[in-house]
Amino acid sequence: METRAITRFVRLSPRKVRLVVDEIRGKGVEEALNILKFVPKRSAVLVTKALRAAVANAEGTQSVDVDRLYVKRVTVDEGGMWKRFMPRAMGRATRIRKRLSHITVVVDERS
Repeated sequence: METRAITRFVRLSPRKVRLVVDEIRGKGVEEALNILKFVPKRSAVLVTKALRAAVANAEGTQSVDVDRLYVKRVTVDEGGMWKRFMPRAMGRATRIRKRLSHITVVVDERS
């Protein structure tokens, strides 16, 4: 049975997180954690935490073999936005949008 973990309001843009998430989709949990360990992006640490949380949820709520778990589904959705302003030339200002993400990791046992 599938188990999920959601990390909400991550202070990274969804586009940057999706680059890392696409690497682990469909892989075994052990292999995915190994890939994430060597990805040189800040979002890899946050995806690792979400994946470990999903594995812990599966282990705690059901009697599953952790070695048979795989990453069934990973989605990165847009969260809110922090809106800031930056001064520009001739007294103008432009809006800076600091984007937030929601990371959802779903793991399941291979049959």
